[in-house]
Amino acid sequence: MPEEKTSMDYVMEAASGAHFSGLRVDGLLRSSSSLSSPTSTSSPPPSSSLSSTITDSSKQPFVIGVSGGTASGKTTVCDLIIQQLHDHRVVLVNQDSFYRGLTAEESEHVHEYNFDHPDAFDTEQLLECVGKLKCGQSVHVPIYDFKNHRRCSESFRQVNASDVIILEGILVFHDQRVRNLMNMKIFVDTDADVRLARRIRRDTVERGRDVNSVLEQYSKFVKPAFDDFVLPSKKYADVIIPRGGDNHVAVDLIVQHIHTKLGQHDLCKIYPNVYVIQSTFQIRGMHTLIRDREISKHDFVFYSDRLIRLVVEHGLGHLPFTEKQVVTPTGSVYTGVDFCKKLCGVSIVRSGESMENALRACCKGIKIGKILIHRDGDNGQQLIYEKLPKDISERHVLLLDPVLATGNSANQAIELLIRKGVPESHIIFLNLISAPEGIHCVCKRFPALKIVTSEIDEALNDEFRVIPGLGEFGDRYFGTDD
Repeated sequence: MPEEKTSMDYVMEAASGAHFSGLRVDGLLRSSSSLSSPTSTSSPPPSSSLSSTITDSSKQPFVIGVSGGTASGKTTVCDLIIQQLHDHRVVLVNQDSFYRGLTAEESEHVHEYNFDHPDAFDTEQLLECVGKLKCGQSVHVPIYDFKNHRRCSESFRQVNASDVIILEGILVFHDQRVRNLMNMKIFVDTDADVRLARRIRRDTVERGRDVNSVLEQYSKFVKPAFDDFVLPSKKYADVIIPRGGDNHVAVDLIVQHIHTKLGQHDLCKIYPNVYVIQSTFQIRGMHTLIRDREISKHDFVFYSDRLIRLVVEHGLGHLPFTEKQVVTPTGSVYTGVDFCKKLCGVSIVRSGESMENALRACCKGIKIGKILIHRDGDNGQQLIYEKLPKDISERHVLLLDPVLATGNSANQAIELLIRKGVPESHIIFLNLISAPEGIHCVCKRFPALKIVTSEIDEALNDEFRVIPGLGEFGDRYFGTDD
């Protein structure tokens, strides 16, 4: 009895240290490397091979990682998210399913085996499993027998491709390769005493263990592993949920965010600096018209101008604003905002010049600079001409080019603006259509820049033309396509 009391006192004392809790929502989806696969690097491929190396992002599911200490309420949080995402296909993959089976010798000394160490898991198989799910393939997830400490050799759980994949486990944030697969990372932060009480109840009732063995394992392995591996991984979380499943406000916020991301193009999930204006039948109708090769030049210009105006208006909405109060004709005070004063446009000659009228219509008296870049098969570029406002480094810049294809010309123009002193975060790139390859190329190089477009097309063909695209925009707009 004295030994039992000493063990209990040690466990409770060791688990009563300082404990941080809080909800942090400012870092959602900042992991731009989530596109990477377990065997790929994050560096962008050469522009000449973009179309063959970039996967079809339109089929990529949204991957959520849920971590936290033992019995912190991770499963409860996962269940609540699944329940509220009832209108989407969601699958749950538990890291516990990927425990390595114990050898005969390890089974004889099972009380000396650390199940909370990263080496206890088959991380390579976990990576392969999640990688296949992200590619739209169904997988067989192993089933682990916690009483016998080995996998059920003849049983498995089939998991099919889904809209959302939830990966749950105490150490899912420990390995960078696993983290890179995630679009959102959630850490469930629950008081250590509560977690210990839950662990005792779970292991005695569900796993047939006695209290003494549970406490011994907790003090010898679980608590040290939490301090060494689990708690340090909290820094990688995008969202920290205190009190676990009891925090319904935090779970509701997360579900709302996921709903928003599921309604976006997958590239917007990967790159939060990419914005696609909300599609309507009017916008789809105008795209149908300007993409039709039989349309007249007059109609092509008319509907292109309408679309350009929408993109410009949306882009202006991303500029900083200051609060301003005015007195209305009724004598009342209206609190609104004041437009950004230091602003200019820069068009990439010559297609970009088609967007200047819409910008002038929205911003009276705006200064507009020019950049001319010579393309050599779109594999090389040469700056031919530039004329920019002298104080451009003090301004927010709207960069104008109706089509983002490979991104090579855009990168050249952006580099020039940065050399002129324009902060990367002060550049907003406006275009009508974008190819995925161009978005990858620009966003990986300039993550602080914003891209505003009206549609993201399928891909580039072997001739670096956007598919389905709309042809040579400048020739069609200015009437030189004959």
